[in-house]
Amino acid sequence: MLRFDYRNLLANNYIPTAIENKRLDGFAGKCQEADQDIRRERQADILGFYTLPEYDTKHIKSYVSQLDPEFDTMVVLGIGGSALGNKALYNALKTELGLKRKLFVYDNVDPVYLQEILDSIDLQHCVFNVITKSGTTAETMAGYMILLDLIKKKFPQDYRKRVVITTDREKGFLRQVINNEGYSSFIVPDNVGGRFSVLTDVGLLSSAFVGMDIDKLLWGAGQMRQRCENQAILENPAYLNGLLHFLYMREGKNVSVMMPYSNSLYDFADWYRQLWAESLGKRYDRKGREVFVGQTPVKALGTTDQHSQVQLYAEGPRDKVFTFLTVEKFQHDFVIPNLHPERPEVSYLGGKKLSELLNAERFATEIALTRAGRPNCNLIFPEISEETLGEAIMMYEIQTVFTGKLLNIDPLDQPGVEAGKVATYALMGKAGFDKERNEIEEYKKL
Repeated sequence: MLRFDYRNLLANNYIPTAIENKRLDGFAGKCQEADQDIRRERQADILGFYTLPEYDTKHIKSYVSQLDPEFDTMVVLGIGGSALGNKALYNALKTELGLKRKLFVYDNVDPVYLQEILDSIDLQHCVFNVITKSGTTAETMAGYMILLDLIKKKFPQDYRKRVVITTDREKGFLRQVINNEGYSSFIVPDNVGGRFSVLTDVGLLSSAFVGMDIDKLLWGAGQMRQRCENQAILENPAYLNGLLHFLYMREGKNVSVMMPYSNSLYDFADWYRQLWAESLGKRYDRKGREVFVGQTPVKALGTTDQHSQVQLYAEGPRDKVFTFLTVEKFQHDFVIPNLHPERPEVSYLGGKKLSELLNAERFATEIALTRAGRPNCNLIFPEISEETLGEAIMMYEIQTVFTGKLLNIDPLDQPGVEAGKVATYALMGKAGFDKERNEIEEYKKL
């Protein structure tokens, strides 16, 4: 079970200016209102991610079991919520579980990046998973058209078995393509937004393909959901962390640094960045008032970034809240040989495990930041597994929605992203965007 150590988010001898315990009591009423709002939306089936622990995965496991055994690689074509969760899960577990099948995620339109993926795969043994709810996402559809053309030319007789599409259940361009071509297909649910969708077909299909136990992922999510039903704020890790981050935002700490001490969890921090930024960064509150709220998520990697960022974190602006991700037990480890027992400069390392050094460095960074008066917390993974990843995903999804309620904004929309999409359509000559195209031409003249 994940453990949440929040003591350094509260005032203590080293951080007297941190949030005091009694301030939590002062927001009990606001937290209760947020909880009631969440429960109403769950009843109305708006927050669909809450129901995912009971999700029936038979269709996913059936598809994977019936795939041609020649396929040992999947390439996901997606961006944002259609990509980051897939990467986070795969990169967390590929070495820990010794996964044999490979996953690549094409989530940009950089042509060199696409070539790098093509150089790394064998098309003969690859299946392509196109993920976009609308079927109109420019980045994903560009990759789809390039790669489908390539596959059709190389495998004209059986290209259909090499493509699977994850999209809206009934509507959209890709659903028409599925109906016409007969591709295997999966669903992006209506009541689960993209950045909350990793525990749907969006993330579960690729996870099952590479060999993860997706039922354990959902079980872990269910365990965390159960913990987060507790209305006692100190017993509810998602609500507690959300409230504390909300209070720190009110004090001008507008940067949230997530620092995993595990390369395997680095992409989890990437997934968190989208969830936190896109959900909470809003110009207007729910009454239409301009508020310009949000907290900028930043990812760092321990121990690497102790040598590039911690100087800023310890002595720079007091505008940050820190979250460490700690792993207690790694499936792979090394003992450092004592090659120079006569030299005190290095002999102290002899006989110690790499994991021991890694976690000592994490604790040392915690001590340094705490003594510098910087609020920090620690999410502790007993090990990296499907269960603990499911727990972490559900915790942060609940925390994000709860924090959005405290901020009185809609954590489920993303109008700023839509504005960029419209500008892209206009620049690329999509029909129906003449007005926007003319406005852009005027902008170029400035």
